[in-house]
Amino acid sequence: MRSPFTAHGGAERRTARGPALALTALLLAVAALLGLPRPAQAVSASVAAYPVASVYSASTDYTLTVNGTSVPVTKYPGYDIAQFALGTGTATMAVTKTNNTDIGSYSISPQKLNISGSVSDSTLTFTVRNDDYLIVKLDGRPNLVIAADPAETNRPSSGGTGIFNVQSAPYNVRPNTGAYSTTAFQTALNDAAAWGSANGGQGIVYVPAGVYTLGNLYLRSNLALYLAPGAVLRYTGEADHYVVGGHKNSQGRDLTWFISTRYSSSNIKIYGRGIIDGNGAASLTPSNLGVNLLMPIYTDGFTVDGITFRESSSWAVIPLRSSNLTFRNIKLFNRFDMGENDGIDVTESTNVTVTHAIGIGLDDPFSTKTWGDVADIYESVPGTARPLKNVTFDDLVSWTYCYGAKVGQGVIQSQDGVTFQHVVVYDAAVGIGVHHKYGASSATSIRFDDIDIERLDFANDGNRTWLALMTGNTQGVGPVTGVTISNVKVRNAGTTAARINGRPGAPITGVTLRNIVMPASTTAATTPAQMNLTNLSDYGPITITP
Repeated sequence: MRSPFTAHGGAERRTARGPALALTALLLAVAALLGLPRPAQAVSASVAAYPVASVYSASTDYTLTVNGTSVPVTKYPGYDIAQFALGTGTATMAVTKTNNTDIGSYSISPQKLNISGSVSDSTLTFTVRNDDYLIVKLDGRPNLVIAADPAETNRPSSGGTGIFNVQSAPYNVRPNTGAYSTTAFQTALNDAAAWGSANGGQGIVYVPAGVYTLGNLYLRSNLALYLAPGAVLRYTGEADHYVVGGHKNSQGRDLTWFISTRYSSSNIKIYGRGIIDGNGAASLTPSNLGVNLLMPIYTDGFTVDGITFRESSSWAVIPLRSSNLTFRNIKLFNRFDMGENDGIDVTESTNVTVTHAIGIGLDDPFSTKTWGDVADIYESVPGTARPLKNVTFDDLVSWTYCYGAKVGQGVIQSQDGVTFQHVVVYDAAVGIGVHHKYGASSATSIRFDDIDIERLDFANDGNRTWLALMTGNTQGVGPVTGVTISNVKVRNAGTTAARINGRPGAPITGVTLRNIVMPASTTAATTPAQMNLTNLSDYGPITITP
C-alpha cells in the first residue's frame, strides 16, 4: 500500500493523472536503460487570472505571478486571497512581499505535497504540477491563500439559443451601480428554466463580470446559472429586501436564504468562476440578519462547480432534504471574527459528494447534520425530517477554529455512510471529530481516510486534539457505531488527550484505527497511549492495526 504521506500532488483525486504519471515514469526508465533520448519535460501550464471586483481591496502585503502572469491578490480579514485557473503542466509561482524586505522564513501547505521554494530577497519562488489549493506564509504576514482552479472547459457562449444573458434585452441588468436588479435577474432565471423544461435540457443564465446587487433568488428545475470570472452576486446589507426563512436561536438572529431552490425541483447547476458574496459584516450591522448563501432544498440532481462562496454570516451552504448533489472545485472563504459561519453542512440528504474544496472560517468548514421536523434554522420549511446517507467529502483543505472534518452535532435522524478522505487540516481545534450532541438516532459506517493534520492552534469546548469522538445527551442519547480512521499523519497532536466518550446506553463501538502516525514518529502507533488516546469512556473494543 502506498503511503498516504508521500507527495503526490493531488493525483489520488484526479485518477486520470495517476496512470499518466505512471506511464511517464515507465517511459523515462526505459529511455534511460536503452540510452534513448528522454521525453520532453512538462510544459508550462496556461494561467487565467480572474478579474477582481472593485468592492475587494488589493493586498497590502503580497504580489503574485504565476508563469510570468500577474495574478491579483486581495485583502480579506484574517488572510489574503489569490484566485486563477491553471491548465495542464507546471506552474512557477513567485510570491513577493510588497515592502521589499527580505524573507526570513516561509511555509507552503499542504505540507504533504513537499513543495520546496527558493528565496531571493523579498520573493519566494516555487513550482507546482497541479491545480491545488495552497496556503503560503511569509514571516509575520497574513497567510496567503492561493486557489488554483482547474481550467474552465465548459464555459458557455454569452448568447444564443437557450442562453439568457442578464445584461441583454429584455433584462438589461447593469452591474456595479449599487441598484437592485433582483426582478430582472429572477425573470432571466425563470425564462431559462422554462426553456430547459420545454426543450429537455437546461436553459443557461449567463452572468458577465460585475457586481450585481440582489435580493433573494429562486432556482427552478432544468436551469444552469453560469457566473463568469469576475461576476459577483452580492448581498447588500439592507434587510428589508430579504425574506426571513429561519432563525438562529443560539445567536438570536433571523436568517435569509440568499439563493435557494424551489421545492421538488431537479436538474439544476451553478457553475463558472464567479462569487456568491454574503457581505457578512454588512448583514449583521445594523440589521443582525444572518445570510445563508445557498440552500438547495427538496431538490434532486443539483451541481455546483467552481464557485467561490464568500463571507456568509451564518452557515454558508446547506443542502437540505435533497438527493444526488455534487459540489466540486468550490472555495468557502469566511471570516474568523464572525461566529457560526460553517462552510458546507450537508443536512438530511442522500448521495452527496463534495470534492476538491477549500473551506476557511471560524466554524466547521465541512460537516454533516440531521435535525427534527422543525428546526429553528429552517422553520419555514414544510415536511418531515429525513435521515442522511452516503455523503463523501474528498480532497479538502480545512482551516478553522473548530473541527477540520466533522460528523454532527445534530443526529436527531440517523446518519449512515459518511466518508472524509484525502483531507488536509491546515489548522483547527479538533482535526477529526464525531460529535453526537443532539438526538437519539444512530451514526453508523463513518470513515476518515488519508487525513493530514498540520496544526492544532485553537481550542473548542476544551478540546485541542487530533481526535474527538463524543456523545452528548441533548434531546436523548444515541450510539455511534463503526468508525474507521485510517492513514492519518498527525503532525501536531494538540494539547489535550484524544478522546472516545460515549454515554451509558449509547456507547461508541466498532472503532478501528489503522496506520496512525503521530508527531516525531515515522511508524504507525500500535497502542492508544502512543496516539495520546487516553480519555476513554463508554466505548466498545478498539481495533488498532499498523
